[in-house]
Amino acid sequence: MEIKIVEERKNPLLHRTEYRFEVDHPTAASPTRANVRVELAKLVMVPKDRLVIERMNAQFGLARSNGFAVAYETKEALDVTVREHILVRNGLREKKSAAPPAEPEAPPAKPAPAAEPEPKKE
Repeated sequence: MEIKIVEERKNPLLHRTEYRFEVDHPTAASPTRANVRVELAKLVMVPKDRLVIERMNAQFGLARSNGFAVAYETKEALDVTVREHILVRNGLREKKSAAPPAEPEAPPAKPAPAAEPEPKKE
């Protein structure tokens, strides 16, 4: 797996550096997001916990993937800016489990049939 940075851009407003990259993987399947994060963090010399891969797509018919990653200056900047599902995809957060299913309610009891009035006796 060979990673090449196509574009590097500073974004001081969001306290981050943005990277467009290409990953060549001629002898293997498309690499996982976790593997690319580790190698890209080494390449740009940023701690892995401050690097987030926003998106990564394999090119059809080629052994190449394109992606967009962001390296934050601080952990706090990362927490404020990055959406929750992206953090989950990058393994920086645990997926929030849905609320446990509620106990199925018993069907409402049928009302007792109304008693017929007794006929009047004369």
